[in-house]
Amino acid sequence: MSKPELRRICVFCGSRPGAHDHYVAQARALGAALAAGGLGLVYGGARVGLMGAVADATLAAGGEVIGVLPRALMNKELAHPGLHALHVVDSMHARKALMAELADGFIALPGGLGTLDELFEILTWAQLGIHHKPVVMLSWRGFYAPLLAFLARAQGEGFIAALDQQLLLVGDDAESALALLRGYVPPARTSKGQPPPPTG
Repeated sequence: MSKPELRRICVFCGSRPGAHDHYVAQARALGAALAAGGLGLVYGGARVGLMGAVADATLAAGGEVIGVLPRALMNKELAHPGLHALHVVDSMHARKALMAELADGFIALPGGLGTLDELFEILTWAQLGIHHKPVVMLSWRGFYAPLLAFLARAQGEGFIAALDQQLLLVGDDAESALALLRGYVPPARTSKGQPPPPTG
């Protein structure tokens, strides 16, 4: 399968800034790197936390930013006021579906329950063949190390196929994340979702 063309990247991240300044600094670094690489940003549409930081940095560097915000959060005045486009949808389900449709790849920054929900849903869609887009987890300072250890345990216990582990790429900074996105080739599968048999 050929590499997908990258035009816009969906970023999943926290609506809080985190307990340490480096989270916001790294979110801003990612936004600047997206714009410098000619990539637009698709994200959750809020002006707060890491979400606001990555959007502000992308905009400041001249990049396109598209937000997707549920109406309930719009009513709480969390919407970012300076985006190129803001889609207001009726539910969290609709939000995730539209972000996936608009993006050609995904990056998960540090975050909480919502970030994990978005990350694992998009990975499940990749597992099921609903999309063939790259998914990168940015594990700054080992943030996601415990989660990665759990996934390795789940694979070892037979709940995740080794092939499906290839669907999640792991970087530690903006530059490595973009390199992983650009270099991604979806793993080959048979019609039953398994790796093809060896040849020769």
